[in-house]
Amino acid sequence: LEAELGITPNGYSEPDFLGWEVKQFGVEKFSKIDSKIVTLMTPEPTHGFYKTNGAEEFIRKYGYLDVSGKPDRMNFGGVHKNGVLQKKTNLTLQLIGYDAKEGKIRDTNGRIVLLDDDKNETASWSFASMLLHWNRKHNQACYVPSISKIDNGRNYQFGNKIILGTGTDFLFFLKEMSNGNIYYDPGIKLENMSTKPKIKKRSQFRIKSGNLKNLYSTSEIIEIN
Repeated sequence: LEAELGITPNGYSEPDFLGWEVKQFGVEKFSKIDSKIVTLMTPEPTHGFYKTNGAEEFIRKYGYLDVSGKPDRMNFGGVHKNGVLQKKTNLTLQLIGYDAKEGKIRDTNGRIVLLDDDKNETASWSFASMLLHWNRKHNQACYVPSISKIDNGRNYQFGNKIILGTGTDFLFFLKEMSNGNIYYDPGIKLENMSTKPKIKKRSQFRIKSGNLKNLYSTSEIIEIN
């Protein structure tokens, strides 16, 4: 989709196209766009064991052997929701410094954390860093459904019914995370771990497309020609 729009891949925390953050999400049918998973952003942790010791040591300590049996590989993945123990990683995601009842941040050092059984912060994302990224990049967002097929290579088709969201606030993000609608779903792996370790980093915060409306002051579905 970025290629079709002439967007050059980059790591900048700025909107993609004409002031809009553009994201695609896969669907089976273009008539059903409210029940698929959307990756909102992929920020690396700012604190915790992951930051101080590095991704490789983090995976070796908190990851698990590849469940499909790929040799010499460890993974770190699975859905991590607020207050729920993730059985594969044995870590629990928590929001520190966020008052869910009042919907306010109560601590300037507030953060999203992954805690182990001993309450050690294995990885965390400061509210300050997340807020800056979210408010800057997502104030105007466009979500485009896509269908991909393999036929002499992978081909994509994009639907003309898209979701637009305008006017956001990081507090909307925290509320959805507190409610369990936004969750951490990483796809981190360590390959060739006993020889020449190769790491793939992918820290994903995700949401079901039907809940996107909760992240914006105004949300609508429009059809374009």
